[in-house]
Amino acid sequence: MSGGFTKMENSQDIKDDLRPEYDFSRMKGGVRGKYVERYRTGTNIVLLDPDVAQAFPTSEAVNEALRLLMQIAQRQKPNNALEPTSQI
Repeated sequence: MSGGFTKMENSQDIKDDLRPEYDFSRMKGGVRGKYVERYRTGTNIVLLDPDVAQAFPTSEAVNEALRLLMQIAQRQKPNNALEPTSQI
């Protein structure tokens, strides 16, 4: 699946807009990804294929379509064509 994002060639492509006084290399005690597991448990991220993302470009559009699908599925009754009918 592809979400439309491309991987950068290398880290040199990123423009450094931080001021010189924000030198994180001298920061002590920082842990990269410290809260990543907590974040993952509280989110539900789904990557859409490009054709689906084009049809449903926003979270609201995706949620509306899925809710409609849920309603349709709940209204569908099982096919009772094979059940015997009463003979009067």
